[in-house]
Amino acid sequence: MVDVYLNGRLVGKTDSPEEITEKVRNLRRKGLLTSELNISFLPQEDEVRINADGGRIQRPLIILDKDGKPQLNEKDIERIKKGELKWSDLICLGKVEYMDTDEEENSFIAVDNSVITTEHTHVELDPLAIVGIPASNVPYANYSRGDRVNYGASKGVKQALGLYALNYLLRMDTYSNILHYPQSPIVRTKTTSVVGFDRHPAGQNFVVAILAYDGYNMEDALVINKGSLDRGLARSTFYRPYTAVEKRYPGGQEDGICIPDKGVRGYRVERVYRHLGEDGIAELESSVGSDDVLIGRTSPPRFLGSMSSLRMGIENRRETSVVVRHGEGGFVDLVAVTEDSEGNTLVKVRVRDERIPEIGDKFSSRHGQKGVVGMIVPEEDMPFTESGVVPDLITNPHGIPSRMTVSQLMEIMSGKSGTLSGEFIDGSAFTEDPMKGVAEILKRYGLKPNGKEVMVNGMTGRQYEVEIFQGLIYYHKLRHMVSNKIHARSRGPVQILTRQPTEGRAKKGGLRMGEMEKDCLIAHGAALLLKERFDSDSTVIPVCGGCGLVAVHDHIRDKLYCPMCGEASTVYSVEMSYAFHILLSELLSIGIYPRLVLEDKG
Repeated sequence: MVDVYLNGRLVGKTDSPEEITEKVRNLRRKGLLTSELNISFLPQEDEVRINADGGRIQRPLIILDKDGKPQLNEKDIERIKKGELKWSDLICLGKVEYMDTDEEENSFIAVDNSVITTEHTHVELDPLAIVGIPASNVPYANYSRGDRVNYGASKGVKQALGLYALNYLLRMDTYSNILHYPQSPIVRTKTTSVVGFDRHPAGQNFVVAILAYDGYNMEDALVINKGSLDRGLARSTFYRPYTAVEKRYPGGQEDGICIPDKGVRGYRVERVYRHLGEDGIAELESSVGSDDVLIGRTSPPRFLGSMSSLRMGIENRRETSVVVRHGEGGFVDLVAVTEDSEGNTLVKVRVRDERIPEIGDKFSSRHGQKGVVGMIVPEEDMPFTESGVVPDLITNPHGIPSRMTVSQLMEIMSGKSGTLSGEFIDGSAFTEDPMKGVAEILKRYGLKPNGKEVMVNGMTGRQYEVEIFQGLIYYHKLRHMVSNKIHARSRGPVQILTRQPTEGRAKKGGLRMGEMEKDCLIAHGAALLLKERFDSDSTVIPVCGGCGLVAVHDHIRDKLYCPMCGEASTVYSVEMSYAFHILLSELLSIGIYPRLVLEDKG
């Protein structure tokens, strides 16, 4: 007997699993059961699995009859072209069906019509449908390892800068990046135009040389041409909106958007308010920097005491202005004043910042070859070919053998031939003889068919002893820019509870040094720096010499006494971490007596 599972739950047993599986499939193909249901018999586990739950990945396949003939024939395709048949009709007629991963285990799928045998059960609609939409945008994807194709698909879809929406000037997204001069890729796949990537591109065609360059492009780093950057290569704009609401509070209190008066509690330095207009909102096209006020606002006190109702003047209000994030800046691009759902005044100010690629910015090809800029070289120092072509980018040859991204090398050569012939090159995965004609085009234009060229070192004027592989490839500028991540701190804000530095760049936090960093400092002979690190929350606590408990400082009488021994005991001042002082208090709270035994330092 074989167990039968429906959506992972045991619903019965059967002694004829193949019969049941075949029967359910036939009912589905006749349209008597939903097309989203899948059934599979797994003999190695003695299970029949029926899946109809949501969240499964399915893909369409053409059904083959017992003689190995596709159910979808030329007549059907003609009817589809004329509009007589729709996609849903093909499923209802039992010509195409959706398969999930379980049912694929019971199937034998042919890649295309040329390899069909009588043993096959299905054939692909198109071999490119084996991968998803993001991965199908990777040229020659079947010539690289799967993990690299995944990387390339992820970088291109999630992180690459481009033109994400045509109405970006009217939008107030959390943050957005717009590439100034996006280009359509020269080497493209069948899905490029289908998904609209040619109309909304997210990258540019770079001239790339594969060459080790004085160590500045080791470990995946990139050397980039300053002349290309000056001409607008990979230049982008970063948008960040800031929001303020005039809230209403119980008791008739409310916020006020205005230029705060000097008497307000928490008033900042006067110069940070210099961009505000009469309405308390920053003027358009003002050049704002880190911590400058964009929207001036004052709020009533948080807690109203008995005296607060008598003192309702300016000095009792607090300053709650919206400021530019620490480490960011730019120009005030757009100001919108409206109302929220509760009728409160809502102000949004968008800041724009032009981003020119700099050392530390991240780039990636469509093949998962990602790296950061290691050096920006003046154009006259870049290597050049005998015809005077200077690369935009130099990548390291050591990144190719270990990653095995043959597709990257294929795209460089195809891009080169496409540029010379003025045509787009089809780089779809699983196509026959993908590089057909590429070598001939390069020969026709007087270049070597292997993609290599004689190059001259721009700094010495001498020819390189070896030929350099150079061509054209589509590169993405990614959203990981060093200006969003760079962070340093000396002294600054601390947490109220532990008195240790705050965490994170946005909060002007400290840079954490753990055990390994401590070992590095000792190894470098900088052990005195450890005092700086481990005294981040240093404090002096009074401790009773008799019972070893933390003593109390009576500020009114200016006296130290022990709550257990009284004023007769001797109290000593002990330097310790404030976090340790909190630990002592916590131990007391659960009934543990933490006794400190004091000794002289000498």
